[in-house]
Amino acid sequence: MVYRLSLLLVVFMAAAISIAAQDKETYIVHMDKAHTTALEQTLGDSKKWYDAVLDSITKLSTEEDGGESSTPDLLYSYETTITGFAASLSARQLESLNKVEGFLSAVPDEMLSLQTTYSSQFLGLKFGKGLLTSHNLANDVIIGFVDTGVWPEHDGFKSAGMTRPVPARWKGVCEAGTRFSSKFCNKKLIGARAYFKGYEAAAGKIDETVDFRSARDSIGHGSHTAFTAAGHMLDGADLFGMAKGVAAGMSCTARIAAYKACYAGGCATSDVLAAIDQAVSDGVDVLSLSIGGSSKPYHTDILAIASLGAVQHGVFVAAAAGNTGPSSSTVINTAPWIMTVAASTMDRSFPSIITLGNGETLDGESLYSGTSTEQSPLAYGESAGGENAKYCTSGSLSPDLVKGKIVVCERGMNREVEKGEEVAKAGGAGMLLLNSESQGEEIRADPHILPATSVGASAAKSIRNYITSENPTVSVAFNGTTFGSPAPVMASFSSRGPASTEPYVIKPDVTAPGVNVLAAWPRSVSPTDTKSDNRSVLYNIMSGTSVSCPHVSGLAAIIKGAHQDWSAAAIKSALMTTAYTLDNKNSPISDFGSDNPSATPFAYGSGHVDPERASNPGLVYDISYEDYLDYLCSLKYSSSQLGTLTRGNFSCPTDTVLQAGDLNYPSFTVLFDGNSHSNSVTYKRTVKNVGYGMTTYTAQVHEPEGVSVIVEPRVLKFEQNQQTLSYKISFVQSGEKSGSGTSFGSVVWGGRKYTVRSPIAVTWR
Repeated sequence: MVYRLSLLLVVFMAAAISIAAQDKETYIVHMDKAHTTALEQTLGDSKKWYDAVLDSITKLSTEEDGGESSTPDLLYSYETTITGFAASLSARQLESLNKVEGFLSAVPDEMLSLQTTYSSQFLGLKFGKGLLTSHNLANDVIIGFVDTGVWPEHDGFKSAGMTRPVPARWKGVCEAGTRFSSKFCNKKLIGARAYFKGYEAAAGKIDETVDFRSARDSIGHGSHTAFTAAGHMLDGADLFGMAKGVAAGMSCTARIAAYKACYAGGCATSDVLAAIDQAVSDGVDVLSLSIGGSSKPYHTDILAIASLGAVQHGVFVAAAAGNTGPSSSTVINTAPWIMTVAASTMDRSFPSIITLGNGETLDGESLYSGTSTEQSPLAYGESAGGENAKYCTSGSLSPDLVKGKIVVCERGMNREVEKGEEVAKAGGAGMLLLNSESQGEEIRADPHILPATSVGASAAKSIRNYITSENPTVSVAFNGTTFGSPAPVMASFSSRGPASTEPYVIKPDVTAPGVNVLAAWPRSVSPTDTKSDNRSVLYNIMSGTSVSCPHVSGLAAIIKGAHQDWSAAAIKSALMTTAYTLDNKNSPISDFGSDNPSATPFAYGSGHVDPERASNPGLVYDISYEDYLDYLCSLKYSSSQLGTLTRGNFSCPTDTVLQAGDLNYPSFTVLFDGNSHSNSVTYKRTVKNVGYGMTTYTAQVHEPEGVSVIVEPRVLKFEQNQQTLSYKISFVQSGEKSGSGTSFGSVVWGGRKYTVRSPIAVTWR
């Protein structure tokens, strides 16, 4: 259901919305953990530390006002991934926090937005073989989803066939609420909670005629993402006969824990933080976050802060890269401890054939499942109605002009399915949806309520030219589901690197299927979510990095089950260094959002995930929590900023020189001075042998334009499994800087059957 790309899944708002309620505003307050621990011990059982802090705020603000002061409204306390609380505070109470011992920082609550039958096969996974053997699938990996909740009645979330009990380490619960019973949980869906205090503080009380104050999903986004990562294997899945086949999540035996923190108006960061904090405390192994905000320094990015706390507890965190591509520096969720996932296509398509009255045929794509149209008159722009008629916005079409005709609509201004709804309302016989030149050839299919299809920019140009002829006509034939298209291709909507802030690692990290993916859907939500659509489905097709993210979450769960002693960083490294950059036609992965013949690491990171190879990568680049702290120190954060990320219990080393490029990351970012001709820098990396015991690896370098790359040593000889060896890699400017400002290359360690690849991005600025 691609139309949600522009609303729910797409992006976190480029500029997050500050949440205010009358004279109070909700803040997330970060406290020094050492102080709160000492305070808790002093108070004993009489009071919680956060109650004591709120009492202090009230007292201080009252004294300063010289009279009575309202009591702060506590929303949540956080004690696992961060130490702090969320509360509605007046300006005076916020100011009083500066006088409270142990206070680190306070940031306003924000409203964030939300960002298969074939995915497993496209990724090369085969049940009973390789990664998906019974041994690897018989695991107790738990994936937590912070999203719009779950539709528990769907068969994809039932415990049929699951004989192993819920892991004894699991501390989560199944919260009862509106239309959600605690009995809905089982061996598959093992936990469900809902968080809405922050949302209601901003948007008012939830209207339970359209949404639920419970973990029940009223939007569909959460059910779709949870099924994509870990839904049961089900036969006969389809959407109106399209994409028919066996549907299964990436890790179909993993456990699911749903944490609802997103609603029709978005996701309040105070709720999201409460959900992440609880998920880690409950015992999840993987966190799937198909959400995000604008790119910002880590110390003000709530998802970055909470995710660092999760990683400290051994949790793998995957997040959507965002859907504001193809412009550069739009990628979000860029902290190096987060696996940032871009979106690309599979080789499955839903073709339609458009035949113009002059005999010219054009290719389109659609999820419409009805019969083909007759040759019918075309209507467009002024011949279809008044102002904005070419965009088919609400009320813009004239029934007298479009009745019985196929209406041509430009993308933009409203959702694609809403355009179809307008055409149907005005009596149109069908719709052609045109891409603009900037939208390129990427076509995203929609389950329209009338005969309709979408076309790329070149076909759109032909249609616009033909419309000006006398008495133009068209017919559309719908050809179901086909396979074999060049893939993967980078989606134009997928957000691009480099990161706009802290651009010291290549982001996104990898790409995964994120276009036209079929997964579970609530029966109460129509596939288009428009007023005139009363259809009920079990599955729906969606696009976005919200969809690609759970693919990687599920793959991480499988690898975690196969290698239970691997850290989150090791799993991330394995997925990155084994990713591929050639499509199914053995050509470089292309990009719908670029005029260049091939995509770059700023579109796909290390490449497209290859789970079978990732399960046996040969070498991994491991990173400890302390390594991440050293990386933060290299960014020259103030003690207060660093304290917000570390809960106040870390001081940067003073006896060593730290540089961001020394983080043991599986890719290389080099930032050169654009005014210098003698740039050079040297980084260090350490790799662990997780393959054959005695193995020799040799480095092969594909140098970026204008840069010499020196690896020392060029040969690594491992004597045993789990052994670590280090190398240095130097980047020396050898010529003029790249005309584009960035040049790309790679270093590949080859040994026996292994190929361990790391991309290089050198940017002059």
